[in-house]
Amino acid sequence: MDKHAHLRKVIVDFKKLTPEVLKLTVERYPDGYDDDDIISFRNAHGERVEAVEVITEDTKYLVKISEKLVYTMENYDESDYDDFEDDDPTAVVEPDPKDMVDGEENDD
Repeated sequence: MDKHAHLRKVIVDFKKLTPEVLKLTVERYPDGYDDDDIISFRNAHGERVEAVEVITEDTKYLVKISEKLVYTMENYDESDYDDFEDDDPTAVVEPDPKDMVDGEENDD
């Protein structure tokens, strides 16, 4: 039996990621997550979704994994969100795809 079955369950896409959930995710996976941490399930449309789990006192968050999430976690700085409420989904902005390219430096 799932010991967290009584918790409210929330699926969080990057577009709805709040500073609070981002911070909890970084704290839970300070060195990033690996295959053993990933939970796979099918959404209401039958699409396969992969997420990592973050649990608070009353909520189980399933944070959808993506390259944007990985990049944002790797570059997390709590002070970037000082001017926002913890539950503000507009605070976590999508990274620029040019910044997410590995191993390529632009010396223009």
